[in-house]
Amino acid sequence: MKISTEIYSCARHVGEHKAVELIAKAGFDAWDFSMFDMCRWDYSRSVAIESNHPLKGNDYLKFARELKQIGLDNGIECNQSHAPFPVYSPVVRSYLKRAIECTAEAGGKICIIHPDNNKSAEENAEMYQELLPFAKECGVKIATENMWNWDNEKNQASKAACSHHDDFCKHIDVVNDEFLVACLDLGHAEMKGLDTTAPQMIRSLDKRLQALHIHDNDRWHDSHQIPFSMEMDWVAIAKALKDINYQGYLTLEADQYLNKFNSDNVFLGVCDLAKSARRLEALIKEA
Repeated sequence: MKISTEIYSCARHVGEHKAVELIAKAGFDAWDFSMFDMCRWDYSRSVAIESNHPLKGNDYLKFARELKQIGLDNGIECNQSHAPFPVYSPVVRSYLKRAIECTAEAGGKICIIHPDNNKSAEENAEMYQELLPFAKECGVKIATENMWNWDNEKNQASKAACSHHDDFCKHIDVVNDEFLVACLDLGHAEMKGLDTTAPQMIRSLDKRLQALHIHDNDRWHDSHQIPFSMEMDWVAIAKALKDINYQGYLTLEADQYLNKFNSDNVFLGVCDLAKSARRLEALIKEA
């Protein structure tokens, strides 16, 4: 199997161009194009944050091409991307086609686009159906993802779009298009209060599952930590992936792990991430 990781957590220390290079040198096969700076959202004021990031400017495709070339020069490819969110914002939604376009330009095959947390499968289908013709023109699949809300009174997660395995399957099936697939966030599936597990999600999604966000947690909070560092059952997860004959990349989204590093030593952290991904790969082969 091939392994990849998101670039955002490394790029916070060294920038996107260097991040792709370091991810290659650490032993990853691919990089996940984080596009959050395309349209950052200020939740406290409900406004988009002003930015001079290249993804927000007129040269966004040039930026995507530059990252692609750095990857190719270092022997890796872009496998998938992550569009900006929250999609309930019309401003953010106005950038979703740009995110798909950048995915194609970088060479990625899947663009993860969150559903609206508080809408039904039928309501979210309207957004995906609007985007799918453009995605098909670009040769890029859209992946929806399992989300969560937080219940302050119960101090645990509460249901949201795709948070339960039945609703996740429904989100895919109601659209019924091979260009809409599932990206399972393993950590989200293990959060307290959502009445599911990562292995249950994997087996329920089955062939719908074509992308992953891999990270660890305490089976309560959304910790986004390096695999094998907290409480998730990676043996059971590996067995489930083996059982459905998962064919996609093993893509890490352990973005909080690199917080403790800096520009001088972040490569060590990226190497740690690569080792954890290879460990999961080995577990799958052994399952």
